[in-house]
Amino acid sequence: MGKIDLTICKEGLAHNIQKAKENNIIIPTIAQMQNPDLIPEKIKEKLRHTGLWDVDPVNLFRINWHNEAKEFGGLYQKTPNYVEIPSAVSGVKCRILAMSGKWFPTGCHKVGASFGCLAPRLVTGQFDATYHHAVWPSTGNYCRGGAFNSKLLACDSVAILPQDMSKERFDWLKQIAGQIIATPGCESNVKEIFDKTWELKKDPSMMIFNQFAEMGNPLWHYNVTGYALSDLFENVKKPGQRLAGACFTSGSAGTMSAGDLLKERYPGMKLAVGEALQCPTILDNGFGAHRIEGIGDKHIPWVHNVKNTDMVIDIDDEDSQRLLRLFNCKEGQEYLKSLGMTDEQIEKFTWMGISGIANVLCCIKMAKFYELTEDDVVVTVLTDSAVMYKSRVEELNEMYGAYSAQAAELDHNLHMLGLKTDSMLELTYPERKRVHNLKYYTWVEQQGMAVEDLNAQWYDTKNTWDAVHAQAKDLDELINAFNDEVGLLKTL
Repeated sequence: MGKIDLTICKEGLAHNIQKAKENNIIIPTIAQMQNPDLIPEKIKEKLRHTGLWDVDPVNLFRINWHNEAKEFGGLYQKTPNYVEIPSAVSGVKCRILAMSGKWFPTGCHKVGASFGCLAPRLVTGQFDATYHHAVWPSTGNYCRGGAFNSKLLACDSVAILPQDMSKERFDWLKQIAGQIIATPGCESNVKEIFDKTWELKKDPSMMIFNQFAEMGNPLWHYNVTGYALSDLFENVKKPGQRLAGACFTSGSAGTMSAGDLLKERYPGMKLAVGEALQCPTILDNGFGAHRIEGIGDKHIPWVHNVKNTDMVIDIDDEDSQRLLRLFNCKEGQEYLKSLGMTDEQIEKFTWMGISGIANVLCCIKMAKFYELTEDDVVVTVLTDSAVMYKSRVEELNEMYGAYSAQAAELDHNLHMLGLKTDSMLELTYPERKRVHNLKYYTWVEQQGMAVEDLNAQWYDTKNTWDAVHAQAKDLDELINAFNDEVGLLKTL
């Protein structure tokens, strides 16, 4: 199971083309997501009159890191939206740039990863929109993105996520998803999600889009997120600065493939994967439960190119929780102002959701480990924003009492400035092989993957990871052919 299967199923394809005609659907290409200048002007004109979260097929063209930071009518900008963490806040000398997912439809970049999984089967007809239900197993945001894309593409959807995820996620899904299934546990209870998909597979109308195993996930992140991070660095770097590293917490590990692209362009940089200290699967073959919403654990995703990963960094979930409160309470924001931050910078700190904060903490730990300087830049992404976690902030206030300037200073010192280089590991070749081998227990023993494919991921990277990344061109050809048959582009 290396490359994505792009075999055409004529009956399903004909049904999808007809449904696209009926619902005014034009599908964007990967090339257009890389470079929005390629998007037709008449589509841009429609976007000028469309809200970011509107359930309108034209919002497929906002699956893009270059969106303007607008809730309504936004178009595109050269430099992706990002948050820079000032050294007075991070406690390290190097620049930390975190690219923001808030300005995607649904307020989360997972709408892109889910597109990468659905589009190949939609434009080949393997997924028949008149028969199949799109099933989105997730620890929270991926099923939101999948349900939204399904709605835009006039497909029925089933969202699966742990019952302990934030209230905001469930409230929003009730308006979009065809069906919602809450599985036992929290972020780290991924196996329970997989078990539910096995139940659903008994119904042939249920087609599973498992982000942890779908190669459309790394295809999208390599070709879209990776390119956008490179654009960000090139557009804001100062003379003499180098891209020293990139850090991404491992949800489905799709974002790690953006690091694959960056390592090709900047060969000297380090690529780190983050996880929760309370569930140290990569670091210590461990297990447990944690509160960093949006990342899943106790297994190694099939789509993680472990051989290309330089470091694992574990983050205490208490750090991310306390900083969420600091960045989103009035007293905390007043404290940030005392550090010299502007109102604009403080507002941008609300662009960080819980996993985004964890990503930033990974960057800080990497900077301390490698003793990075003002000449170094480390990049990451913010999957979503604090919009999805207002109820979590309220829970923290109830748990710890009213917030204060003193509590804000304490949280900053304990949970950010006080970070140390413990609970992290630079991965040697044998260490990477150990982590890769953990895939066997989940994917071969439990999920039915072939051991030959597992070995190919390690020993034949050219015909696995490189081949998948290169399929963006093949997918774009199929998308263009699909749009030509639908015929709507000609009538714009």
